[in-house]
Amino acid sequence: MRGSSGASNTLMKRALDTVERVGNAVPQPAVLFSLLIGILVVLSQALQWLGVSATYLRINPQTHGVDEVTTKVQGLLSAEGIRFICTSAVANFMNFGPVGIILVAMIGIGVAERSGLIEALVRKIVQIAPPRTMTAIIVTIGVVSSIAADAGYLVLIPLGASAFYSLGRHPLVGLAAAFAGVAAAFGANFLVKPIDVILTEMTNDAIQVVDPARSVDVTANFYFGIVSSIVLIVVCTVITDWVIEPRFGKYHQESPSKKEQGLSAPELRGLLYALFAGICVLILLGLVTLLPGAPLRHPTTGQIIGDSPLMASLVFIIMFLFLVTGIAYGIGARTIATIDQGLAMANETIASLGGLLVLLFVVAQFVAYFNFTGIGTILASRLAGVLQEANLGHTALLLSFIVIGFLLSFPFPAILPKWAIMAPVFVPLFLRLGVEPDALLAAYRVSDAPPNVINPLLAHLALVVGFAQRWQSDAGVGTIIAMMLPYAVATFVAWAALFFAWFLLGVPFGP
Repeated sequence: MRGSSGASNTLMKRALDTVERVGNAVPQPAVLFSLLIGILVVLSQALQWLGVSATYLRINPQTHGVDEVTTKVQGLLSAEGIRFICTSAVANFMNFGPVGIILVAMIGIGVAERSGLIEALVRKIVQIAPPRTMTAIIVTIGVVSSIAADAGYLVLIPLGASAFYSLGRHPLVGLAAAFAGVAAAFGANFLVKPIDVILTEMTNDAIQVVDPARSVDVTANFYFGIVSSIVLIVVCTVITDWVIEPRFGKYHQESPSKKEQGLSAPELRGLLYALFAGICVLILLGLVTLLPGAPLRHPTTGQIIGDSPLMASLVFIIMFLFLVTGIAYGIGARTIATIDQGLAMANETIASLGGLLVLLFVVAQFVAYFNFTGIGTILASRLAGVLQEANLGHTALLLSFIVIGFLLSFPFPAILPKWAIMAPVFVPLFLRLGVEPDALLAAYRVSDAPPNVINPLLAHLALVVGFAQRWQSDAGVGTIIAMMLPYAVATFVAWAALFFAWFLLGVPFGP
């Protein structure tokens, strides 16, 4: 289908091609999610009539206490369900995380892209970096980008495609490498992330059920996170270069020559202006963040990382940084001469998102309806109950926990809601069995991230499909799932193997 290398006849390639054909044979994502909504409506009503329910423990995010909760399936054809469908459409869309991120961040990113900054920057990176290191660079940036929550999906994934295109490599391979770094390795990082603070709080709340005097620190998985990052970067790089790129082969559309990759004098001047503007933005950011009592510190604790205005401002900061540097580049490169031109670039970018916004509207409704029915929560509770009652040893129990976490990542793509349900069940259970909470939290990270890249319910998957269609118009959900399946398998196996080696050797997971 793509490429003419010897690898094209391998069993793996044929299997992935089959996955792609089957996946792309299903309707377009917006139609597919509309069909899923119809199935969910019927299924939820049937389960409500059957009286399906579950009782479980859950962490209360307001009180941090552990409450016993009973959830019953709510039918979408019941009076309450019909009211929810009719009254929540606008709120479902407006409260859907990716919508706000896209609309705000793309104002700045659109100006940077249409002024020529991103293209020139990528070409400059290509000139400086050895070509064969580009995969590792893209994956590494993707892993580190989780410090900025979901911003990596929006910024790095299209940048990875552009970088590979500039090298004459298939842009979808660069997109895959970036997506793998951002999503499949989401729980790993060289740094402590804001989400680590919340995971730690939830874990400590669950620990209190057994031992009120015990707790874990936010750095509980710090050592494991650093080594995991290195391992996952290597794995994703190898999969990209040895599996994904041979399958795609050469890009059939026109690719830039080495001469075209060179930068003209106006482009170099534009990059210099952008560099100066970026430094000014970073200095300004330092002034409002680093000084004592600065506005972007937490007003009470003075925190910068974690629960702070800085971390809540990351999307705005990204938008502002790209906007300012994009305008500066345009002035230097003579691609922006007037304010109207800059505004037109932002307007064109937002206008180009029309189809994506329609898709996100449908996805937002499906996610809201699914959460309303309670089916995912009941499924998680039932699986947790099965594991709790199993008479297994530590290793087998942890392996079962990781497998269950992997499976639950499909109905629960978000890392926090899933842990809110799993923590009060599994943390006390494993504590009583002598397994430390930091080990269980590390196992949870292993189970959570790898399925992201093949999960149709991941909110950002529709965004990735949209990015892919810029380079391959017939790309669909099947294209992405087939492309990312090797990453999901490889990262899960490698990360799980690392975890069990770490656990069995008794190496500390953190300070």
